[in-house]
Amino acid sequence: MRQYQLDEISRKDIPRVRDYLQDHAQASSLDGIWWVDLPEDLFSPEQFGHPQCRPFRFAVELGDDFVRFEFLIRSEQTMRCACIGYATRGQRNFILAFADRLVEDLALRT
Repeated sequence: MRQYQLDEISRKDIPRVRDYLQDHAQASSLDGIWWVDLPEDLFSPEQFGHPQCRPFRFAVELGDDFVRFEFLIRSEQTMRCACIGYATRGQRNFILAFADRLVEDLALRT
């Protein structure tokens, strides 16, 4: 899996990261997993052509001392489709900017 990971996060900061994700992402049914929807202007041509598969999103996983940002763009509606795949350059930049904002807003030291 292609992903961006921040590790060695202090255990005292993990609850702050959890609160941040509660405010800036959607909790999934799995503990420790959140979803962040992509803005439409970042959709690939394939994703634009699949309105039935929207919204498109990436996963964020919070562990005991890490947070991972997956580069796989998924559909909320279906598990397998040609519109699901790894992030484009613009989508990857969006994911990295989300991670950077989390670090900056919380003044995390990793």
